Amino acid sequence: MEPGHGWNVRLGVREVAVNAVLCRALLLGCLLAVLPGCTDFTQERREFCLRNPDICPAQAVDAGDGRDGGDGGDSFDAGASFDAGGGFDAGNGFDAGDGGDGADAGTPDAGPFLPPLFIEKPLSSSYVEAGGLLTFRASAQDPQDRALRFSWAASVGTLGSAQETGTASQLQWTAPACLGPGVTASFTVTATNDLDLSVTARFSAVGIPDCPTWSPTGSLTTDRAGHTVTLLRSGKVLVTGGASQSNGDPATAEIYDPETGTWAPTGSLATGRSSHTATLLPSGKVLVTGGGGGNGRLATAEVYDPETGTWASTGSLATGRSSHTATLLASGKVLVTGGSTVSEFLATAEVYDPGTGTWAPTGSLTTGREGHTATLLSSGKVLVTGGYGGSGSPYLATAEVYDPGTGTWAPTASLATGRDAHTAMLLPSGKVLVTGGAGFNGYLATSEVYDPGAGTWAPTGRLATNRQWHTATLLLSGKVLVAGGYGASEHLATAEVYDPVTGTWAPTASLATVRGFHEATLLPSGKVLVTGGSDANGYLATAEVYGPGTGTWAPTDSLTTGRSAHTATLLASGKVLVAGGVGSGYLATARVYDPGTGTWAVTGSLAAVRAFHTATLLPSGKVLVTGGGDASGLLATAEVYDPGTGTWAPTGSLATGRGGHTATLLASGKVLVTGGASGIGNGRLATSELYDPGTGTWAPTGRLATGRSSPMVTLLASGKVLVVGGLDSNAKQLATAEVYDPGMGTWAPTGSLAAVRDGHTATLLLSGKVLVTGGYTVNDRLATAEVYDPGTGTWAPTASLVTGRSSHTATLLPSGKVLVTGGSAVSGSLARSEVYDPGTGTWAPTGSLAKGRDQHTATLLATGKVLVTGGTNNGRLATAELYTP
Repeated sequence: MEPGHGWNVRLGVREVAVNAVLCRALLLGCLLAVLPGCTDFTQERREFCLRNPDICPAQAVDAGDGRDGGDGGDSFDAGASFDAGGGFDAGNGFDAGDGGDGADAGTPDAGPFLPPLFIEKPLSSSYVEAGGLLTFRASAQDPQDRALRFSWAASVGTLGSAQETGTASQLQWTAPACLGPGVTASFTVTATNDLDLSVTARFSAVGIPDCPTWSPTGSLTTDRAGHTVTLLRSGKVLVTGGASQSNGDPATAEIYDPETGTWAPTGSLATGRSSHTATLLPSGKVLVTGGGGGNGRLATAEVYDPETGTWASTGSLATGRSSHTATLLASGKVLVTGGSTVSEFLATAEVYDPGTGTWAPTGSLTTGREGHTATLLSSGKVLVTGGYGGSGSPYLATAEVYDPGTGTWAPTASLATGRDAHTAMLLPSGKVLVTGGAGFNGYLATSEVYDPGAGTWAPTGRLATNRQWHTATLLLSGKVLVAGGYGASEHLATAEVYDPVTGTWAPTASLATVRGFHEATLLPSGKVLVTGGSDANGYLATAEVYGPGTGTWAPTDSLTTGRSAHTATLLASGKVLVAGGVGSGYLATARVYDPGTGTWAVTGSLAAVRAFHTATLLPSGKVLVTGGGDASGLLATAEVYDPGTGTWAPTGSLATGRGGHTATLLASGKVLVTGGASGIGNGRLATSELYDPGTGTWAPTGRLATGRSSPMVTLLASGKVLVVGGLDSNAKQLATAEVYDPGMGTWAPTGSLAAVRDGHTATLLLSGKVLVTGGYTVNDRLATAEVYDPGTGTWAPTASLVTGRSSHTATLLPSGKVLVTGGSAVSGSLARSEVYDPGTGTWAPTGSLAKGRDQHTATLLATGKVLVTGGTNNGRLATAELYTP
């Protein structure tokens, strides 16, 4: 069979989200059931058994003098790190046994004297936001019953004063606003007795954003200012024209590729021009109009086709003009307003129709102006503000609103301060922020906010630096980045960020190069590209990229082999194991990603090529891979990966070969495999099997009421398992859901989804509810989302995704929000990402992937970042990307 064909299985991208509820359940199984697969940690065993002698066999209690009953084979197996305060040590998912869990053995034993033992210590990984507070507490016991002293250390942030007793210590820590490159929030607490014997626990915090940075990127081939920059549908950026110190008014154009950070020439304009406009049309083409060229103002217009990289002339403006505005209207037409000729400031306006390639006059502004702004309002109307109008009062404070329905202008409230060379930005609230510029008294730091509903202006926070000819960019967070410009007789490198919620400005990282009269563009990744401009020595060719520190994607090392339908598993070490999948054929190869170095390394290959399989992290830290398919059909075989040796070993086979099934680690440490395709016609399996890591064998368990493949599965807080949706034996999407009770070994029906779906996601929220998103239903991709309440067994609708999609991923972030990435739509593979906030039940866009993809994987790393690997987009992808929440 061809890869990916022959079983009539549509891939359901599933994600194993290691969350607090699941981890506590797993830990409970290790502590109480003493699972054979749990890992032996001497220090943890001593601490736990000293606290719980009734649970531990006598020989399990290691007194620290080497008398532990031989080689420890019968010692208590603590598995993951346990905190008596009720916390779970999730630092790297599970404890690798090398101290990563936060405890070391302390100072060596000194004769009969023993170091202290921690009774309680901070979680190995805690979540905190910028500037937030965490309270840390530790308590310890000294075997000699001596008093203890505690010492705390933090790599960043501010530790408060500790409150101590002879056996416990507690303090607060204030998180920094952000973390610099390569910096983590790490801590130690040390308990020392009066013999100077000590024990140290190490822990960390995640959730603090990266500090904003500017990074150099490829330079333009031509220095230029007064150029235009347009984000194309492909995610690439088109730069056209401008004024050049080396090339006059160049007609050249260039394309920037954010993936490679490089520029490439594209077709040149028929006429060189600067201070023109460029507008992305609904067709994906770009309309360039007017500008200054030669010794006059241009009326000509040209249209760029990204598919061919060529320009074509289109209808000319009635009046040549530069320093005008161009606004794409809701109708798809383009409104051009104002500007100047060689001799006058213009009040005229014209509308371009892309369907006919012609211009038509429309109502004129009340006041001729250049250097003004034009902002498309939520109502579809256009707000024009300020500018330079000559005569007695050149710096204009007046504002006007254009109604496309009537083709007329109406005055609205005036700005408090006349200004030109300012910026205007439509905020998520629908209001408009006007910032800086030049006025009668020089360069401005003032800002004002326009309310279209009331037609009024209100003052808001002042910039720290007066500036004009700067840029303003709406970030995906809803904040506004202002960068560079000209002020106080010098070009600026400083940048500031406006928060609409507080109405205040805060400094952010400065540009590497002072510049004004430059351009700034929000990239799909959430970063901002700044190009060209001028400094005191002339025009610039350099470009820089701003990383806000949150909500952005960055490339990381690529897999050596493109693949989809593979698995990605977070290991105890914090590394990620990718195994199998489909590339040019079915794959057995595996790779391990190291977040510390951002690189992939070869590891042992599976014994059998396979795709559409499952991979489950066992309590032992090993990984169980089950089923899937190859070119000959579906597989019943299973294999276990040992991260310690980097090798695979066969284990017991499933009773039935299956692909597109689910695998869930239960609180008992066993693994539940459910459903999948049977490999016989359109058959879907209702059978389930349980794997026992201790014996390496499978046993049958309860049957689903409905056989299904590609369902989504979620381990609930109760320890039960929810299965929802998928495909039935008629290849029809399902809305039904069932719940498995491990205690009874049976399935029971629960409430059904409002919509049938497969290729969807299911994510356990911190509330214990389950969020289902998107999927495929009867020839369409769904944008709808639903939330399951295990308490009532019912589903409720929640806000829909901005973009319908299937075969996407959904990842629970440390904040409790959910990141949805990629997927398939009618238009192809998606790059767009969205974040769901359970607190408000709403979605917000976030940075887009550099490469659209579906059938990929998404893995939450111990750092709080998300690793996306592989997938499909007109072929299998080897690329990987990292998301910073």
